[in-house]
Amino acid sequence: MATIQRFEDFDCWKRGRELKKLIYRFTKTKPFSSDFSLIDQIRRAAQSVTSNIAEGHERDGNKEFINFLTISKGSVAEVKDQLYTALDENYITQADFDHAYALAKDTAHLIGGLITYLRRADYTGLKFKPNPRT
Repeated sequence: MATIQRFEDFDCWKRGRELKKLIYRFTKTKPFSSDFSLIDQIRRAAQSVTSNIAEGHERDGNKEFINFLTISKGSVAEVKDQLYTALDENYITQADFDHAYALAKDTAHLIGGLITYLRRADYTGLKFKPNPRT
């Protein structure tokens, strides 16, 4: 992996940002926009995906970064669950659900890949160094 200097360079962050934008778009439309409780919950979960990647990147070392990435991945799962509620309440169409769910699934996959990579590498500050033990 090339040296990553900004959290914005991670593919998982970029994909999470797409997911967050889609969630915000969905929650601004009727009838979704009337369910304040679900809006708050799904937006917070979507925001958590990218925020935890960003915060983890600024922390010291693999262990902390991995911890934040696992929180981020958990937030993706939360978004996926809340998408079911939105579908069941007819706030979004099946096509919208399928698109958002696929985006969430891809985001989780990318986060998982980064976690796997970090478990095999030394992370110091803004540098990734291959672990000589692998």
